[in-house]
Amino acid sequence: MDIRQIDEGYAVSGQISPDDVRDLAAAGYHTIICNRPDGESADQPNFAEIKNVAEKAGIAIYYVPVVSGQLTQDDVDAMARALDEAEGPVLAYCRSGARSTNIYGIVQQQKG
Repeated sequence: MDIRQIDEGYAVSGQISPDDVRDLAAAGYHTIICNRPDGESADQPNFAEIKNVAEKAGIAIYYVPVVSGQLTQDDVDAMARALDEAEGPVLAYCRSGARSTNIYGIVQQQKG
């Protein structure tokens, strides 16, 4: 798992597995945000699998799927709501981390 710190309370990574959730809990993450739609690739675990493990580990989890190359204002608004509710530190993931980085930047920009 390649975690990239974006700012003090927000980091991104590529696709995580259910097994990674325990490591994230041990590393002190309190919230996970999934920015990857289910079914994007055959080898990706479904959000429900990761949610199940996260809830058992006491980690809050949000599903804000963003279709690659098709970011909408609704996506940005949903991400802003998740971030407002989230207890940090937060890890967001998608296929490579790029969508999670981009949507976070847009949310921060719109907040001013």
